[in-house]
Amino acid sequence: MRDGADVSSSGSPDRADAFTPTKETRLDRSTDKNTERPFWSRVCSLFGGRSGDSLEQAVLEARDEGELDTEEGSMILSILRLDDMQVQDIMTPRTDFDCMPSGAPVSDVARTIMETGHSRIPIYQDTRDNIIGIAYAKDLLALLVDPERHASPVNEIMRPPVFVPETKLVSELLQEFRTRKNHIAIAVDEYGGTSGLATIEDILEQIVGDIEDEHDAPREEEIRKLADGRYELSGRAYLEDLEDLGIHLETEEVDTIGGYLCLEAGHVPQAGEEFRFDAWLFTIAEADVKQIRRVVAEHSPEPVEA
Repeated sequence: MRDGADVSSSGSPDRADAFTPTKETRLDRSTDKNTERPFWSRVCSLFGGRSGDSLEQAVLEARDEGELDTEEGSMILSILRLDDMQVQDIMTPRTDFDCMPSGAPVSDVARTIMETGHSRIPIYQDTRDNIIGIAYAKDLLALLVDPERHASPVNEIMRPPVFVPETKLVSELLQEFRTRKNHIAIAVDEYGGTSGLATIEDILEQIVGDIEDEHDAPREEEIRKLADGRYELSGRAYLEDLEDLGIHLETEEVDTIGGYLCLEAGHVPQAGEEFRFDAWLFTIAEADVKQIRRVVAEHSPEPVEA
């Protein structure tokens, strides 16, 4: 992965600094087809000296008036909103990222890297809640070229992990990645337990949208409308996203529909269990002992008693 554009300043990020062209960004190579003016030169001339909410409002106005095209305006707004996002909003949860146990032979780790397409694999001791290192694909090469070292433990070449609080601002994490020249971090909760993994790609996807390569499996839609008018929901669909469907479930304790149904049930519901909230009926379509995977939501007002 190449280093991303410089979108934050050192220390506490100032939104206005995100539009100061630098040699690292080299974004001045991007020109507007109509004006032939470098993209970031136009941005600086339009918004120089503005910051905070006034800058965001100015971007919206410039996009609406055609001074910036839709894609440019959306990208700038995404950069500004990194200040409002936390690592936990973009990370891959602990239960979902690939990792290998301490002491695993480098040949096994290399096989996992080939199968997953990842260039870096976390290494854990005893449980994945205890990440002790990161194995880099390029570091494995020195051992793989020597058949006698294929059984060497991965601990010989793993690097120390970088830990960040899950509440860290994404803009600050990007700056830390650039400063450390590191592209992967382990997010930890307030008790020191592993909560997830965040990479520079996760941050860039917040700016430019999903980045998929030949190794990425197709992503399942979190909300999918069925032919009969019902909705199939991923257990990880955010409650706030369900509001667009007219589903309003409020709680301060969880963020997803799967978490909400577990909270209400007091256990992990299994396939076939039903829950009714207001005019919506939720049926568990798929679950395992640890989490709800799929839910079907149906708008089904209760009949009015005569």
